[in-house]
Amino acid sequence: MSNSYDAILVVSFGGPEGPDDVIPFLENVLRGKNVPRERMLEVSEHYQQFGGVSPINQQNRNLINALEQELAAHGPHLPIFWGNRNWDPLLADTLLQMKQAGIKRALAFFTSAFSSYSGCRQYREDIQRAQQEVGEGVPEVDKLRMFFNHPGFIEAMIERTQEALLEIPETRRANATILFSAHSIPLAMASGCRYEVQLKEAAKLVSKNLGAQPWHLVYQSRSGPPHQPWLEPDVCDFIKDLGTQADVQDVVIVPIGFVSDHMEVLFDLDTEAKDVGGELGINVARAKTVGVHPRFITMIRELIEERISGTTERPALGDMGANHDVCPVDCCLRTTEASR
Repeated sequence: MSNSYDAILVVSFGGPEGPDDVIPFLENVLRGKNVPRERMLEVSEHYQQFGGVSPINQQNRNLINALEQELAAHGPHLPIFWGNRNWDPLLADTLLQMKQAGIKRALAFFTSAFSSYSGCRQYREDIQRAQQEVGEGVPEVDKLRMFFNHPGFIEAMIERTQEALLEIPETRRANATILFSAHSIPLAMASGCRYEVQLKEAAKLVSKNLGAQPWHLVYQSRSGPPHQPWLEPDVCDFIKDLGTQADVQDVVIVPIGFVSDHMEVLFDLDTEAKDVGGELGINVARAKTVGVHPRFITMIRELIEERISGTTERPALGDMGANHDVCPVDCCLRTTEASR
């Protein structure tokens, strides 16, 4: 297969950019999912508390701007396009724009570090549907590998966590509990992918650079019906359990499962989790996501260069090795498939 590419495609989730966008956006997100409408309306209120604007789109613009500067300085000199799953700019519109610009083959960067149906396979399916919609002449799109254990991601997360630890009084810092948080998914979906094991590996890689801090992996933002089992423990429930321990004074939440400080970070962690901690007398600090951390932006360039050059040198920390470029046919199955 040729390694010749003429564009980069940033693929992300999307988010509303005004109050009138919130319900249509959430209907896009939840289409075909067994989520009660009451839950959708509850989540819509989270967005309305922030003026109906999700920060994710601006954060993607910031990431693209930083990556454009990185590629201008170091190469490869490729244009960057951006397409979302659930809101403008939608993938089909972006692929049409790329077709009209004469783009033939692009490398896709997914704003998700971990393998799961919703974080990888569904994006690939979104791209395929958009390609079918655009039709003849639509660009080919190959995805970059998942980067949960890439040195650039881990080094940026270590620094973000260290910055958050500095918010804890020095005399209590060594005893602060670190909670690595990620979006929960149904257990049936988790059984069909390596999401949980990759999260544990990334948390371990970050934590071993922080000294002897006690740490745990927790989950947040579940949205399914109550009878459906999802990955646990929930971050708020875990903080409540910590509240029963007299020696726990400080918690640092590290949203390792996210690459930007979007709504689920701002509400579920900065609002709900911090409120729970406050009620229990626990000081809760929150680490920033990698965002546009320079090492993270450099990592994206390195992934692009790695794929274009075809090198066998594929940096990865820990014991799991570098993730695959081309996903197997049974990789990251959807919930119903994974539960069969």
